[in-house]
Amino acid sequence: MAITYDPEPVWDEPCKVPEKWIETVDDNVAAKLPDGSQIEGIFPYGTSYWTRTARIRITQADGTPQSIFLKVAQDAVGRAMVSGEYQSMKALHDIVPYLTPEPFAWGTFARDENAHFFLCDFVDMTNDIPDVETSMEMLAELHSKSSSPQGQYGFHVPTVQGKFPQYTEWTNSWEEFFTQSIKLVFENEEITQGPDEEVQQLFREILSKVVPRLLRPLETGGRRIQPRLIHGDLWDGNTSTNVATNLPVIYDATCIYAHNELELAPMRPVRHRMGKEYVAAYFRHFPVSPPEEDQDDRNALYCLRFDMLSSSLYPGNLRFRKICVDVMKYLTEKYAEGYEGWAKARGEEVISR
Repeated sequence: MAITYDPEPVWDEPCKVPEKWIETVDDNVAAKLPDGSQIEGIFPYGTSYWTRTARIRITQADGTPQSIFLKVAQDAVGRAMVSGEYQSMKALHDIVPYLTPEPFAWGTFARDENAHFFLCDFVDMTNDIPDVETSMEMLAELHSKSSSPQGQYGFHVPTVQGKFPQYTEWTNSWEEFFTQSIKLVFENEEITQGPDEEVQQLFREILSKVVPRLLRPLETGGRRIQPRLIHGDLWDGNTSTNVATNLPVIYDATCIYAHNELELAPMRPVRHRMGKEYVAAYFRHFPVSPPEEDQDDRNALYCLRFDMLSSSLYPGNLRFRKICVDVMKYLTEKYAEGYEGWAKARGEEVISR
């Protein structure tokens, strides 16, 4: 499957979160800092489309200097964003503490109930992507050690991708969970870019033919998968190398318990620096789910969800929609017979859902 991708769109809108929120340390933020610490200053740090970010320098009660990372978001979506990130990072840190900054707290500003914050340990990082083999070995470790507390797909709090809450309702079947998830992404994309008859028709075929064909075999015919905790947005903008440890570090998580291969979707687009070599390395540490021959097209389907989400973030920019149309045409043409045709051809019992 060869598809040409356009470069990443340039974001030319100013951040809507006022810079004033990171000019001083709010009282409620200060209350979440280590007991007995002295605030030495707050400094803008990094860039973000949807939030303001800063570095808070403190001196701990024993005289040791420390830096804390602060993220500020606004309104109801902003509240879900920081609370979801805290719960996501806590879930990841509990399993692989050496792979993530330690999350400290989230909350709402004392001086404005519409401003919300997330605090975690400040990690000094390089400007490069992490080592292929080490990062994928550690990612596979995260997935292999995690299991859903209910044995279901979903997450216990809403989590946000970009500026859109994603589907997190607890669901027994991966096919059903993914169907609801990508439908929500499609709805958001259509709101952003407007309705298109071709896109709507292709998406109906994705739901009726492609999703059952590629996902139902994961859970039928004696095959099964388990819900695994995934970061949820693992592209090269959300991972780097810890300067102090020289180990990979991941951040800006938007977790769900999912099919672990969903994690690899952002590694498909050629616009990203973490690409196929990372996927190949991952499968050296975590086996491909059977049917193994479907893996690449499952990845294309999972990446369709990722690219549709990307399209929903850039009003008026149709680059990602065009990418999605190409992918949907490829998948719907290849899997026109759907799951039923595949099962009958293999002599498997046709399972209806």
